[in-house]
Amino acid sequence: MASIIGAASQYRSPEQAISFSLFSEESDSNPVDAVIFAGTSLVLGTACRQLFNGTRVPYTVVLLVIGIVLGSLEYGTNHNLGKIGNGIRIWNDINPDLLLAVFLPALLFESSFSMDVHQIKRCMGQMVLLAGPGVLISTFCLGALIKLTFPYNWDWKTSLLLGGLLGATDPVALVAFLKELGASKKMTTLIDGESLMNDGVSVVVFQLFFKMVMGHNSDWGSIIKFLVQNSLGAVGIGLAFGIASVSWLKFVFNDTVVQITVTLSVSYFAYYTAQEWAGVSGILTVMILGMFFAAFARTAVKGESHQSLLHFWEMAAYIANTLVFILSGVIIAEGVLSGRSISYEGISWGFLFLLYLYVQLSRCVVVGVLYPLLCRFGYGLDWKESIILTWSGLRGAVSLSLALSVKQSSGNLYLSSETGTRFLFFTGGIVFLTLVVNGSTTQLLLHFLRMDTLTANKKRILEYTKCEMMNTALKAFENLGDDEELGSADLPTVTRHVSSLKDLEGGQVNPHNGCPGSLLGDA
Repeated sequence: MASIIGAASQYRSPEQAISFSLFSEESDSNPVDAVIFAGTSLVLGTACRQLFNGTRVPYTVVLLVIGIVLGSLEYGTNHNLGKIGNGIRIWNDINPDLLLAVFLPALLFESSFSMDVHQIKRCMGQMVLLAGPGVLISTFCLGALIKLTFPYNWDWKTSLLLGGLLGATDPVALVAFLKELGASKKMTTLIDGESLMNDGVSVVVFQLFFKMVMGHNSDWGSIIKFLVQNSLGAVGIGLAFGIASVSWLKFVFNDTVVQITVTLSVSYFAYYTAQEWAGVSGILTVMILGMFFAAFARTAVKGESHQSLLHFWEMAAYIANTLVFILSGVIIAEGVLSGRSISYEGISWGFLFLLYLYVQLSRCVVVGVLYPLLCRFGYGLDWKESIILTWSGLRGAVSLSLALSVKQSSGNLYLSSETGTRFLFFTGGIVFLTLVVNGSTTQLLLHFLRMDTLTANKKRILEYTKCEMMNTALKAFENLGDDEELGSADLPTVTRHVSSLKDLEGGQVNPHNGCPGSLLGDA
C-alpha cells in the first residue's frame, strides 16, 4: 500500500497543495492534542460499555455514533472545539497507511491468536472459498452494478476499484461484533476467519485496480503473478516470523513481560516487513502469524503466563477497537460534511442506499454460488447459518482507510477530486449502514432463527454439571451436622427454607433422572 500512496502523492493537484500549505501555516494545533482525543475516546467508550452492558445495542455501533457526533460538532462549530477539536483534526488527517499500521496488527493478531486451532483446520476450506473466489465474485458483481446503473460515467477500472474496496467483510468490525452476540463457536470461527482472509485478499485486489486506474498497464500474466506473489509471500513471511518468535519463547521461562513484548513487537514488525519492505499483504502475514501462535505457542508459553498473555491481547484489542470505531465515525462525519457539493445532493443519498442494496445482493450471490461447496467442507453449512453468514458482512475501518487513500490520491489526470470525494462518501455511508442496520439486527436474526439457544447435547451437559454441583452441595450440608458450631441448628427449619435439602432423605441426585431446583434460587 505504501508504494501506491507514495506513487500517488506526485499526482497532488495545485489546489490541494495550496490548501495543505495554508492549513499548515494557519493551524495552531499542538501534536500533543492528539493524546486528548485518544483519552476522551477511551473514557467515552468505557462509559458506554458500562452503560449499555446487557442491552441489545452493540458496543461498536455506539462507538461509531459517538465518533459521528464528535466529528459533526467539530465541523459544525467551524473548528472551535479548542484542544479536543485540534485532536480530532489531527486524527482525522492521519495518513491511511499509518492508520492501518497502528491498529491492524494488534487487532488481527489478537483475533487469530484467540481462535481455536481445531476449528480453524476444519473450517479452512470454507474460509479459503469465501476469501478467494468469494472476494472476486463480490468485486465483479459490485463493479458491474455500479458501472451499469450509476450516472457518473466511471470506466470499468474505476467501478471495479470501488467494488473491490467494498467487496470484503472487515475483520476490525467483525472481531468486536461477534464477541458480543454469543454466536456459536463454529459460526464465530468461520465468519471471523473468513473476514481476516478475504480482507487481506481484498486489499491486494484493491491495489491491483488502483494501479490500473493510475495508468499502469497490466496483462493477465502480470495480474496473476501479482496476486500469487502477494498471497504466497504473506504466508511465507508470517510462518518465518512465527517460527523464529516461538523458538525464542521456548527459551523464556516464567517471564510474562518478555513474552508479551515478543508477541507485541513481532506482530508489528511482521506487518511492516510484509507491507512496506516485501510489498505483500501485511494483513495476511499477521493472520498467519497469529494462527501459528495459536497452534504452537501453547507449548512455549504455559500456565499463568499464557493466561496473562491472553488478557493483555484482549485489553489491547479493546483499546484499539474503541479508538478505531470512534475515529471511523469522525472520518465519516468529516467526509460527508466537507463534501457539500455531493452530500447536499439528494441523488447522492439515493445512490448510497442503492449501493447498500447492491452490497447485500453481492453478498447473497457469493454465499449462494458457493453454498454447494460450503456444505461439503468443514462442519458443513445449513440454510440458517447461510443467512447469518450473508447478513454479517460488515464494513469498517479498513474500507475507510482505502477510501481515504483514494481521496488523497485524487485530483489528477487519472482520478478527479470529485471521484475521490464520492468514494469516501459512499464508503463512509456503507460502513455506517452495515454497522447500524446489519450490526443492530443480527442478534434479533439469531433469536428469530433460534440460533442463540443451546443444542440438546449442550443442554444435557449443562444439566449433568448442575446435578454434580448439587450433589457436592448436598454432601457439604450433610457434613455440617457434625460441625461444632452449626451442628446444633434445627435441621427441619433449615430444610423448609432450602427445599433442595429434602433430597438428603433420598440420597444423592442422579444426573440422568433430573435434579432439584437451584440452591441459591430457593435460599
